Amino acid sequence: MQVTRSQISLFLCLLSCASVIGARYTPDWTSLDSRPLPGWYDEVKFGIFVHWGVFSVPAFGSEWFWWNWKGAHDFKYILYMVKNYPPGFSYADFAPDFHAQFFDPDAWAEIFEASGAKYVVLTSKHHEGFTNWESPTSWNWNSVDNGPHRDLVGDLGNAVRKRSLHYGLYHSLYEWFNPLYLSDKQSGFKTQEYVARKAMPELYDLVNRYKPDLIWSDGDWEAPDTYWNSTEFLAWLYNDSPVKDIVVVNDRWGNGCYCKHGGYYNCADKFSPGELPKHKWEKCQSVDTISWGYRRNMKLSELMDLPALIKDLVYTVALGGNYLLNVGPTADGVIAPVFEERLRGIGAWLQINGEAIYATSSWRVQAENATVPVWYTSKNSTVYAIFTSSPNQNTFELSAPKTSDNTVVTLLGNPKPLKWAPLHSSGLILLLPDLPFSPAQAWTLKLEGVA
Repeated sequence: MQVTRSQISLFLCLLSCASVIGARYTPDWTSLDSRPLPGWYDEVKFGIFVHWGVFSVPAFGSEWFWWNWKGAHDFKYILYMVKNYPPGFSYADFAPDFHAQFFDPDAWAEIFEASGAKYVVLTSKHHEGFTNWESPTSWNWNSVDNGPHRDLVGDLGNAVRKRSLHYGLYHSLYEWFNPLYLSDKQSGFKTQEYVARKAMPELYDLVNRYKPDLIWSDGDWEAPDTYWNSTEFLAWLYNDSPVKDIVVVNDRWGNGCYCKHGGYYNCADKFSPGELPKHKWEKCQSVDTISWGYRRNMKLSELMDLPALIKDLVYTVALGGNYLLNVGPTADGVIAPVFEERLRGIGAWLQINGEAIYATSSWRVQAENATVPVWYTSKNSTVYAIFTSSPNQNTFELSAPKTSDNTVVTLLGNPKPLKWAPLHSSGLILLLPDLPFSPAQAWTLKLEGVA
């Protein structure tokens, strides 16, 4: 049978239509997990996490203050309240003191830009349920009707985007003491009143109103994703939302989902894999090792110093991850000077060494114990060897790179090529110049023309 040109055209049209239809994601994990991760996320590598809310007012213990006080009945928190507040004082009574009177979103954005971060993630709502925007389902438990009397989510988003940084929002699915949630929990999550009337309306509102580039979901672990209607939300997010082509999400969408479903994987807080993961991942870490929210009783010994932060960043990027570093502002809206010092220190290091971090990929070898420990990244045909302590000698050996007659080695920040010689079947020994002072105690060798 002879096939006509019109039949071929019709077939190609139907094939094209089927392809378009097939590109839509259905509300199941097989389909949703097949969505390619938008490319911007892997390129940026470094972001800033901001935990800010009513918990910033007591600023004691951690951002889990309310739960530790009234949920876990931790004696330390009970004693703190007895000593410092009158009988009958409730957690809601803290909210009016969440003034944020010194909150300058442009000043925050300048600090974040100076840190070298390329994306910022703000808590829109933590487990306490207080929303940092005028959520229509929050009654007066939000930052417009209470406390600061301003749209914190919108104000910071505008400032961050003016500096061409990506803007993401953290959102807790559950709320510790929300009566609707507690009722659903009592039913064994067979009812979904809280999801229908609170959690999902807020997520849709955040996306439509602020168009975030990233959604950092949390508070999912007590109930399965079927309770949260997570797959239905993500199908809408990927197919029809105003950010469907750019938005990135994490993996916290229901009990059993993390490290298994979603966009990139957070897995556990401060997740540190021992080897190169097969899936794009992110390490969230806090400058304050005890808390994500601001603590008035924090000690310097409890904070990560600059060398430790740079080592953590380098380790994460070498293993293919993004590094999301948290700071907790005060209830007044101030980023503590010690946090600002850390962020600007990272930025100063990235000004010199950033080409070994941004838009790089994991190399065939991620690390080696050379003269000192070395972490590798790569970009096209260039390999970077980042060492995070001084070798205290002029010679430096690397065993992993395979050199050629065209190999050129430089130290970032020093334009002069370094002298080197091959070692056996692979590797090289090179002569280091005097290393420039680095508060981060980390330097980068750039190797061009290696296999």
